[in-house]
Amino acid sequence: MAQFQRPDSPLASRHRELGSNLEDWNGVGTAWSYNSDPCDEHDAYRERATLTDVSGLKKVWVRGPDAFAVVDHTCSRTLSNVGTDKCAYTLILTDEGTVTDDAIVYNMGDKGWMVVHGGGEGMEMLQASAEGKDATVELDDSFNSISLQGPAAIDILNPMVEADIDPMGVFGQTTTTMLGHEVIISRTGFSGERGYEIYASRENMPEIWDAVLEAGKDKGIMPASFASLDKVRLEFGLLFYPYDMNENTTPWEINLPWCVGKDKDFRGKDACMAKKGQEKIKLVGLICGLDDAAPEASKLFSNGEEVGVINCPGYSHRMKASIALGHVKPGLDAPGTELEAKAEDGTTFTATVTAMPMYDPQKKNMRD
Repeated sequence: MAQFQRPDSPLASRHRELGSNLEDWNGVGTAWSYNSDPCDEHDAYRERATLTDVSGLKKVWVRGPDAFAVVDHTCSRTLSNVGTDKCAYTLILTDEGTVTDDAIVYNMGDKGWMVVHGGGEGMEMLQASAEGKDATVELDDSFNSISLQGPAAIDILNPMVEADIDPMGVFGQTTTTMLGHEVIISRTGFSGERGYEIYASRENMPEIWDAVLEAGKDKGIMPASFASLDKVRLEFGLLFYPYDMNENTTPWEINLPWCVGKDKDFRGKDACMAKKGQEKIKLVGLICGLDDAAPEASKLFSNGEEVGVINCPGYSHRMKASIALGHVKPGLDAPGTELEAKAEDGTTFTATVTAMPMYDPQKKNMRD
């Protein structure tokens, strides 16, 4: 059995029963696939509901008198307007003004701040910002998270919790009781649908997982693996570190200028602002001329000149299209721009820049 750097998900046995071999993500054994068809899981995301274990996300608590100062310096986005009923998406930058992680930041009032991040250096940057400050930075693996997504998510979850979460807006959050256990619930996710993430202690998570699946049975809920999660996030143009963004990219290059707080100080601000207008690449969505997912790392060409690369490909059976996120030279990022692509094995195909999100471009489903 594989050994991982961090404790097993408390749901590991459930994933194995569903056919997963538990592959590593962020130091945790993660369900990258089940015995079920990822296309069926994809349909459940868009039409009904899915439940996904996202225990690999790092939950980092910052506490103490200087907690806000530490978090605010680490994160590029202005956080002074994030109240105790809110959370916010932000980037975390290096001293050179490039992206080392993204995160969702929760204002937990007297309990401190919770920073939830993926596979980058988020925790290390928090620790660096805490040097000389009256604050502690602690990774909490006693605390896990699952993601309930899809149009039926609210109808499944609301009767199960003490608080009425129906009025909660996007990036709202609350601490409430579920099955007698304290939980944090936020209106967040990685799907482009209305959805919720549930945070609870690891000893209570198996009970919560089982109860949500039971409550959603008559609404067609499915456990969803990362294989289907990758499909829906590509359709919606959501970025996955370090594939779509990394320490070689700036916020300006990945279309996230709104994550740069111009009215505050943060790590890498001067370098980041100096790089504005100096973009070397632009993030784009692509429709590829194939009947399957494009080969990863395929190179992109315009008039014979190499101009970019496909980072994250996938196939959307719902769009009946081979889709991808990629990087291209500035000036070639306008929707409708036609490029040639070449895989490592020599296969060639077309790749046309498309507007994002590719699915639900008005983001209506997420906001309903």
